[in-house]
Amino acid sequence: MSMKNLKKVAGATALMAAAMIAPEVMAGSGTVTGVTTTATAGAEFDSVWTTLTGWMTGTLGKVAAGSMILVGIIAGVVRQSLMSFAVGAGGGVGLYQTPTVIDAMFGSTLDKLPAATEAVQITNGLL
Repeated sequence: MSMKNLKKVAGATALMAAAMIAPEVMAGSGTVTGVTTTATAGAEFDSVWTTLTGWMTGTLGKVAAGSMILVGIIAGVVRQSLMSFAVGAGGGVGLYQTPTVIDAMFGSTLDKLPAATEAVQITNGLL
């Protein structure tokens, strides 16, 4: 795939993503009087995240992951290399596991921190 075609595909993908998210944002928007820093800030995007998570981990995500792996296998046979298969398999697994990773990163809290620091005492034995 040439760089020109790759740019076209990337632009079309970004445009489709914006078209899918825009109605959700507009439906949840109201008059913004100030910036909030509470945990509920950005709650209007919850339905968007739920939809994307459903797509990635549901049947659509499985079909996309399987397609990535299948295309990787075919490209690997054509190029006589397993790297294309590895990239396809990695992309498929990455797509399916992305919501879990994002939820783990942004859903973590510091309320367990004191217990974790008491349980993990690393020492070299000289103290």
